[in-house]
Amino acid sequence: MNLETSQPEEGAARQAIRPADEPAAKNPFSGFAEPFRKSKAFPYLWLGQLVSFLGSSITLVILPIIVYSLTGSTTTMGLLMAAYMLPNIVMLPISGTLVDRYNRTNLMLLTDLLRFAVMVILSALLFANALTIQMLFILVTSYGLMDGLFQPAYAATRATVFTADIRNSANALTQISNQAVRLIGPSLGGVLVTFFSAGWGVALDAMSYVVSFLCLYALRRLVPYQPKAAGHSAGMGADFKEGLAVLKSKPWLWITILAFSLVNICFGAIVTVVIPWLFKIHLDLQPYVYGIAVTCSGVGAIGAGLLFGTKKRLRHRGLIAYGGALISGIALLLMAAAPAPAVLCALFAVEGFGMMMFGLIWETSMQEMVPQETFGRVASLDMLGSFALLPVGYIIVGWLADSIGGLQTIALFAAIGSLALLAVMLTPAVRNYD
Repeated sequence: MNLETSQPEEGAARQAIRPADEPAAKNPFSGFAEPFRKSKAFPYLWLGQLVSFLGSSITLVILPIIVYSLTGSTTTMGLLMAAYMLPNIVMLPISGTLVDRYNRTNLMLLTDLLRFAVMVILSALLFANALTIQMLFILVTSYGLMDGLFQPAYAATRATVFTADIRNSANALTQISNQAVRLIGPSLGGVLVTFFSAGWGVALDAMSYVVSFLCLYALRRLVPYQPKAAGHSAGMGADFKEGLAVLKSKPWLWITILAFSLVNICFGAIVTVVIPWLFKIHLDLQPYVYGIAVTCSGVGAIGAGLLFGTKKRLRHRGLIAYGGALISGIALLLMAAAPAPAVLCALFAVEGFGMMMFGLIWETSMQEMVPQETFGRVASLDMLGSFALLPVGYIIVGWLADSIGGLQTIALFAAIGSLALLAVMLTPAVRNYD
């Protein structure tokens, strides 16, 4: 869940959500070309993060394979993900203020350089067969710290570049493109590990940050830095409180952040910690099978992006968003009893569709509701609220899977998350959000 213009009144926000009627286009997909036609900045932002996402999607598959090859323990995998999330979370309250005070593009350039260095070191250790679990923890922790600075800056930059005339299509196109690389990245990662070595996949991830850096460097000229009043405020504490006040004024936003502080534990920890165990240990499948399954999640997400991007108006957005998340939870629940890899792949596609539909509605709503000058702080609060408990969730889920069994853990946490979503759907702020 990641989440942006001067703050509208509530009624104005609804009008922005339901723009004036326009003549229907003959081709419902023609709107996907608008961001390239109308924005000089969009292609650089889009391409840089698309290539970076390709590298990350390869590492997403490789990392759990490395951990289970070194230890075979779901507890260790949970601890490693906690090591990534903890510095990320610690950084978020600071990074939100930094993003609103300083040049956002420069902050992203810095983090790309540092993440490139982390991936180069990890790749070299893998090639030399010298990687230890302790060194892996250090590198993942460093990466998490940089991610905690990059993500609010990237979210705020999207809010600037994705202007109202291209917002729906730009959000949908960005997510469709990112998910499209999941058709390649995870499978490529599985193939590299199976037939070559993990070092080649991590090296490819490192090179993706070079491309991202070059695109962001070009973006600097097109999105010039304009100092905000926040840079001359009473201090970082006052800035933080201002972002919190904006968040509290929008019930749809703060209720969703609170809800996903639990849902992300349930669903995120299952997908990150236990699902790789299901494929590698429980079913004893080759790494490329897990890569194909993750790719299927991308197929489902692309379907959701295509559906969302063709809509100029979308009614009952609260129910649609939470309904999407709910079907993702049900798909995860059914994975505990899936009889074959083909069924798991189909469930991954359903999971990807549902979470993408939620994510697109959430992203667009943030960009419509939150003022530009406070967006970095609100985005960081969103990430903080959503992810603060994830390290605990990773550890608990990993430990519980070792204690009571992975299948039982998947079923338990998928059920808890689904019930929480169903309960929140009944609240007026979600049910009536249109």
